[in-house]
Amino acid sequence: MATRWGICGAGRISHDFTVALKTLPAGDHQVVAVAARKLEGAQEFAKKHSISRAYGSYEELARDPDIDVVYIGVIHPYHLSTCLLFTNAKKNVLCEKPLAMNSREVQEILDSAKKNDVFLMEAVWTRFFPASVEIRRLLAQGELGEVKMVRAEFGLPLMHIPRSSQKELGAGTMLDLGIYCLQFICMVYNREKPECIQATGTCQETGVDESVIVTLKFSNNRLAVFTSSSAMALPNSAIIVGTKGTIQIPDHMWCPTTLDVNGKVTQYPLPEPYLPLNCIKSTGMRYEAEEVRQCLLKGLKESAVMSHSDSVLLAGLEDEIRRQVGVVYSQDSK
Repeated sequence: MATRWGICGAGRISHDFTVALKTLPAGDHQVVAVAARKLEGAQEFAKKHSISRAYGSYEELARDPDIDVVYIGVIHPYHLSTCLLFTNAKKNVLCEKPLAMNSREVQEILDSAKKNDVFLMEAVWTRFFPASVEIRRLLAQGELGEVKMVRAEFGLPLMHIPRSSQKELGAGTMLDLGIYCLQFICMVYNREKPECIQATGTCQETGVDESVIVTLKFSNNRLAVFTSSSAMALPNSAIIVGTKGTIQIPDHMWCPTTLDVNGKVTQYPLPEPYLPLNCIKSTGMRYEAEEVRQCLLKGLKESAVMSHSDSVLLAGLEDEIRRQVGVVYSQDSK
């Protein structure tokens, strides 16, 4: 039986996710419905992607009995209300990152998923790329010895996009781009909570973080540092340095298709899209979708690769970094 997907939100990221799903076998994944705030948007999306059902409200999608799992591609200030809508309707959920605006919202979402006995995962797509799987394998086998330093950077010039400057839209480089660097560091250091965090950054007049630099110290004098910016292009590379060697992601660290392990370079090519993509390498979202299918087939309520505790750890670190940089959202005062 194919996993039957419902798509919540008819924007750019939902387009890319739907294109990525079509690179997987049709017998395994089917998109059966899409919902948008306006019916016309859903109908246009459905026509473009050959989806049979289009809804003009998220509530209609939540009531559809033929949906196994909902992909939530709305902007993150709406993740809490949207996740709760679907979890309370007993729907499994894959929600775009960041899972929510802060730790309190993340915990509310996870509590609802547990109460309703449904699967829920934060869509940190990077973790499911074959290159990321290989990194975890190499680290588990001790190929680098003891890891002493992790460095990552992710910067793109996004200030012309309202979503990157308007606070009410959840703008801020930490939740948009920095999360990729932070999740990478958490993955490499095996979900350990750092002993201390030092964050500094610059904010726009709107009160959202534009660029941040964060250093993290872990037990046994292990370090990590990352830079994130919505104002400038950075090399977007990552490196893991151990006592026996290094792993480098030379570029596109958030969607890695090249690994350099002690000088040996390996490519992990992606399938071609059937429609133009909004974001680079988006067919790589296929890997998180297949992880969801495998979890559902096994009756799991969370993924071991991006678990509920991973989302809690990420949100807590994001909160602390924002606190130090001086970014406060309206959701923080509730």
